[in-house]
Amino acid sequence: MKNLNKDQLRLDLNYIARIIENNSRVLDLGCGSGELLHKLAQEKNIRGHGVEIDVENICACVEKGVPVIHADMDEGLGEYPDKSFDYVILSQTLQAVKKPHIILHDMLRVGQTGIVSLLNFGYWKVRSQLFVQGIMPRTKTLPYQWYDTPNIHLTTIKDFKNLCAEGNITIKQQINLGQARKGGVLYNLFPNWFTSLAIFVIKKNK
Repeated sequence: MKNLNKDQLRLDLNYIARIIENNSRVLDLGCGSGELLHKLAQEKNIRGHGVEIDVENICACVEKGVPVIHADMDEGLGEYPDKSFDYVILSQTLQAVKKPHIILHDMLRVGQTGIVSLLNFGYWKVRSQLFVQGIMPRTKTLPYQWYDTPNIHLTTIKDFKNLCAEGNITIKQQINLGQARKGGVLYNLFPNWFTSLAIFVIKKNK
């Protein structure tokens, strides 16, 4: 089995790819153009499926041979039976759905393990722009203007961890990332301040 080429994946997708075990069943919610599923199918022999709402992205998935359905996650995952996947992935998408708490519980219904990557609105550069300039922040990970952003539920790492605690969800692993690499000591000591992007491996408590 070949090693994944990390240079061909977005930073968080590279770390997510490392978590996925060989021969797994994987559902990628908001799979984009299918880069992650395509790589995993080639190099880890996974059986992958994607859910995507953008037609251009769906066409890109089809060109790569990635199985994908055109669907709106906010309408639920009712077409998938309980525990039909080993992993369900939600990468940089949670902030763009209408009901994040429902999506989390639905992904843990259809999957044994959930993997969520999210943008941290508590990141110090975001805080400083809002405090000093008095305008909605823009960073490399949050590049949109307030009036054209797809993000409707911006969250912090602390908010997400609180949501998991309230929803009886266990965080099995947390990976704190900077804009171009895995974070160091400060990222891990004060992730809500110094981490711009985080990955969580989650499971539903029994």
